Amino acid sequence: MIDASQISPEKRIEHWKKTTRLMWTLMFWWFVFSFGVHFFAVQLNGISFFGFPLGFYMAAQGSLIAFVVLCFWNARSQNRLDEEYGVAED
Repeated sequence: MIDASQISPEKRIEHWKKTTRLMWTLMFWWFVFSFGVHFFAVQLNGISFFGFPLGFYMAAQGSLIAFVVLCFWNARSQNRLDEEYGVAED
């Protein structure tokens, strides 16, 4: 494993830009599942999912499932990014 201080400043900046892009992408999806789905719950209730109105389902369980998926996606994506730049932890 290479210490982060041993990589070039250009690589550090590039790694940080990609990390920041990942963070903002995840924050966008977090916002969608936290506020967007609940804001449009009444409109989403017109769609049925496993016999339940979609707005109700997303408010009760769907958003929670999405948050767990986002957590795993974040960890996996960040690990890949760190491995690409040689700053991954063991």
